[in-house]
Amino acid sequence: NQVLKQSGPAGSRPGAGVQVRKLGLIGGMSWASTVLYYEAINKGVSRGKGGLVSAPLLIESHDFGPIAELQSAGDWDALAETMAASVKRLETAGAEGLIIASNTMHKVYDRAAGETQLPMIHIGDITAEKLARDGVKRAGLIGTRFTMSEPFYRERIEAHGIEVAVPDAAMAREIDRIIFEELTRGNVSRVSQRTLKTCLTMMAQARMQAVILGCTELVMLVDPGANVLPVYDTTALHSQAAVDWILAEDD
Repeated sequence: NQVLKQSGPAGSRPGAGVQVRKLGLIGGMSWASTVLYYEAINKGVSRGKGGLVSAPLLIESHDFGPIAELQSAGDWDALAETMAASVKRLETAGAEGLIIASNTMHKVYDRAAGETQLPMIHIGDITAEKLARDGVKRAGLIGTRFTMSEPFYRERIEAHGIEVAVPDAAMAREIDRIIFEELTRGNVSRVSQRTLKTCLTMMAQARMQAVILGCTELVMLVDPGANVLPVYDTTALHSQAAVDWILAEDD
C-alpha cells in the first residue's frame, strides 16, 4: 500500500511528518454510530502519534432510509451491490483499507470484499478474537433482528470456540424496535436503557460470561464499564482495529 505522509505546520511536533494510512469508512448506517466511529478513530490516531495528527479518512455515508427499507424487504442482493459500489468508489478515491461501520451490513461483507484487493476489517472477527483472548466461552449477543437470528455474524464468533446465545423472542423484538425507531435517529430514552439493563441481567442469570453489543448504536444505551457482566462494545473494538491498521507500518 502507498503510505500517506502528513505534516503539520512548523512547531506542531511531535506528530509532524508521521506516516499513516488512509482508511475508507462505509457509514451512515446509521449516522449516529458513524459519529462514534469518527470520534473514536480520530482520538486513537491522535493518541498514537501526538501533535496535530488526525485520521486520514474517506467516508461514504449512506442515506439509511433506503438501506433500512431494503433490509426489511430482504433484498440483500441490492444491499450487496450497494456496498460493493461503495468499496469501488472508496478504492478509486485513494483508500488503502476499508471498514463497514455497521454490524448488520456485514451480512454482505464477503460480496463487498470480493470487489477489492484492499484489506477489510471484519467487525465480527475483531470481536471474536478479543473474546477468545479474554477466555470467554459463552457470550450473549444482542443487535438487530438480522444479527441475532441469522448465522452470518454468530458463526464468526462460534468459529473461535465461543457459544453464542440470544435473548428470547419478545426481548429480541423490543431490542430491534429500539434500534430502528430510536437509536438510528440519535434518540436515547431511560425506558430503553432499563430494557437493556434487564436484558443483560437475564443473560448474567443464564450464566453468560459476557455480552456482545452486536449493533453499533447499542453503546448509546449501555455503559460497558458498569454492568453485571463484561460488555464487549463492537463499535469501540472495530474502531480500535481501524486505528491499529492506520498506524501500522507497511509490510
